[in-house]
Amino acid sequence: MSQLVYDVVVVGGGHAGTEAAAASARMGASTLLVTHKRDTIGMMSCNPAIGGLGKGHLVREIDALDGIMGRAADRAGIQFRMLNRKKGPAVWGPRTQADRKLYKIAVQEFLAQTPNLSIQEEGVVSFIRVGNEIKGVKLSSGREIRSRAVVLTTGTFLRGLIHIGDRKIPAGRSGEPPSLGLSEDLAALGLGLGRLKTGTPARLDGRTIRWEDLEMQEADESPTPFSFMTDSIVTQQIGCGITRTTTETHRIIRENLHRSAMYSGQIEGVGPRYCPSIEDKINRFGDRDGHQIFLEPEGLDDDTVYPNGISTSLPEDVQDALIHSIPGLQDAQILQYGYAIEYDFVDPTQLDLSLTVKKASGLYLAGQINGTTGYEEAGAQGLVAGINAARFASGAEAVTFGRTDSYIGVMIDDLIMRGVTEPYRMFTSRAEYRLSLRADNADVRLTPKGIEMGCVGLARTQRFEDYASGLSALAARLNSLSASPNEMASHGVSVNHDGRRRTATEILSYPERTWADLCRIWPELQNVDTKLAEAAGIDALYSVYLDRQTADIASVKSEEARQIPADFDYSSLSGLSNELKIKLNRHRPSNVAQAARIEGMTPAAVALLITLLRKSTERLAS
Repeated sequence: MSQLVYDVVVVGGGHAGTEAAAASARMGASTLLVTHKRDTIGMMSCNPAIGGLGKGHLVREIDALDGIMGRAADRAGIQFRMLNRKKGPAVWGPRTQADRKLYKIAVQEFLAQTPNLSIQEEGVVSFIRVGNEIKGVKLSSGREIRSRAVVLTTGTFLRGLIHIGDRKIPAGRSGEPPSLGLSEDLAALGLGLGRLKTGTPARLDGRTIRWEDLEMQEADESPTPFSFMTDSIVTQQIGCGITRTTTETHRIIRENLHRSAMYSGQIEGVGPRYCPSIEDKINRFGDRDGHQIFLEPEGLDDDTVYPNGISTSLPEDVQDALIHSIPGLQDAQILQYGYAIEYDFVDPTQLDLSLTVKKASGLYLAGQINGTTGYEEAGAQGLVAGINAARFASGAEAVTFGRTDSYIGVMIDDLIMRGVTEPYRMFTSRAEYRLSLRADNADVRLTPKGIEMGCVGLARTQRFEDYASGLSALAARLNSLSASPNEMASHGVSVNHDGRRRTATEILSYPERTWADLCRIWPELQNVDTKLAEAAGIDALYSVYLDRQTADIASVKSEEARQIPADFDYSSLSGLSNELKIKLNRHRPSNVAQAARIEGMTPAAVALLITLLRKSTERLAS
């Protein structure tokens, strides 16, 4: 059969695959994206929403590295809301409900505009393998496609199996066949696989919902874009309905719990704890009088509504009954029934920080295959895998992201060091340094790194450099301006009358002070660009707390810089327990910071490891 040669082949056109393909191509690698159906590229298989708590940080970081998710969300978003607004900016969660059709169109247009990228509509059945090296893929037509690297982003397609009550339907998602051969290939490489589960609710016809009986949640008055490249949101904004389950809903579910695929023993995979099915909610939190449901329209010209909060694998007749027991949904027509889907995943502890498989040179994994859940987690992994696959193809060293510089780094470190026992979801609480890793400063943190590695285009580079220059100049200006308590009071800005002059930055660091206060004291600041003013205000607000965190980050980075050889002999650590030696051999941490996070590692054990590493380095030097 004919052979085509590419630098990188990306398997799968979901959120991980599209980011991987786009990143690889931006890096200059000739890239082929292989997917079952070209028309489903960028499809939002479950909830048509982007962002949220923790997840919004990932989208901003993808965007800072010139990924496509943030720009697509800005183009398709129909209800932008900043979650956690009452708390500090470090934990704000940008989110948008998206028009499913507009999002898919945007993703496909961005890919079509990407040089070095081709798309092949076909299934992949196996790898081309030479020893432990992956050299391409074999297609369902029998053709072979040779490549220097392969990125596998199969989502829920690896031996995917849909469950509705006692019905089982082999599928990667509703209406699409699963991928069967690749699981065998992965097992043949010596990789450990497991089963996970996720689910989706029924889809409703919005024309049959009693909207007049529901509370409505409106979009923010001034939407905040995801992308640094978006000047304003121009897509029409809409509201979502809010309703709740009732005691009757709960009775229906309890009486039919034995008919749920989750509770009848048919599903072996573990589901996401933070996105439970309605059966789980009633079983675990049965004392509540109701559970909130958001009725989210799937598009401006689409009558389909996504009832967020009632994911289920109950049979169709039970779904009919429970939905019609919910206020506002008494007459709702079901367009598609909810279902659970279980699928294979690869234990992510078998990867390294670049998302390459340790046992297979040239193979990278991203998305749900690594045990994560959510578009944002998948997209962030895809971007990292695509960048590193392109670098591998060119002979360059891998680039990695650490816990101190990004939520991307937090997620990948969590995956490869701790593994997963349930689908992994990002939260701000997972990041130790979240005061530094804010959604608002993702560009300042990561775009310079992206420029250096070559994955950021010219347009973003120029815009960012202008922004960074303006921000630096503004910071210097605010530090040069100062006023006494009396001078401030004369402009209606009160502080402690201690006679001490305060810089504009110091004034802005007080939680109760705003940019408007500065403008009263120094009217010329009214001309400052709004985006720069907001950034300066947030930086000033956290400046008091960041000194200690900066010191902590420096300490961690020094440990990350202390690399552990891949073949390091942990049996020589005579002061460690056999249990710790086994764990170290299993995880094979790449640096001391990773080793320190292994369960059971004490400060004494870390100190012993550092001592032996130093001795090993000294021996090599001599």
